[in-house]
Amino acid sequence: MKNTFYSVLCCMIIGIFAFSSCNEVETFAEKKDRERDAISQYISEHNIKVISESQFNKQDSTTDVSKNEYVLFENTGVYMQIVRKGAGDKLRHGKAAELLIRFDEWNIMGDSLQMSNRNMGAAYMPEVVSVYNSYGVFTASFVSGLMAANYGAYVPPGWLVPLTYINIGRQTSSETEIAHVKIIVPADQGHESASSFVCPFHYELYIQRN
Repeated sequence: MKNTFYSVLCCMIIGIFAFSSCNEVETFAEKKDRERDAISQYISEHNIKVISESQFNKQDSTTDVSKNEYVLFENTGVYMQIVRKGAGDKLRHGKAAELLIRFDEWNIMGDSLQMSNRNMGAAYMPEVVSVYNSYGVFTASFVSGLMAANYGAYVPPGWLVPLTYINIGRQTSSETEIAHVKIIVPADQGHESASSFVCPFHYELYIQRN
C-alpha cells in the first residue's frame, strides 16, 4: 500500500502546482494540455525519435534502438520501442497464456522512478498476468505482483499494445532472450491513478511466458 500512497501523493502534488495564481481548479482540458506538454518535454529531454506507424510497418514492425526510435500509435497516444521481440511465438487468436512481467514505472511529470519489481527488494514479485487474444484484441488481468497489489487486477491498456508485435516464449539459452519493450503511456491508457490525476507514465517491460 505504500507505493499506492506514493503514487497518489505524487500526482496530487503535481496537480497542486498546476493551479493558477488565482487558485482556480484546472479543467480536464487543461490537465490534458499539461499532460501533452509533459510528454513532449520528456521525449525531447530523452532524445527520443518518434516514427509513424507507416514507417514502423515498413521496418517490419521494428524500432531502431541505436536511434532511440519509438513508434507513435495515433489512435491511443501510446509510444513504443521494441528493444527485443523475444524468444518463442506471438500469442495467436483464441489462445490464452500466463505471463511474467518485470517492469520499471517512471512518472513522466516528475521524471522519477516511481515503482519497480526489478530491484532486490521486489525481485521476488514479478507481475503474473493472465492474457487472452481474440482476433487481435487482447484482454488481461493481473493475478499477482506489485501492480496487482497497488492498482488491482485491471491491466492498463497501454501494457497490452506490445503483445501484437512481440513473442512470449522463455529464455532457454543466451541466444533466446525474452521480449523487452519500452512504452510511454498517456493517462487514459494507464492505471486508475494515472487516469484520475491525468499522469502519463513511461514503462520498461520484460515479458515472458510463465
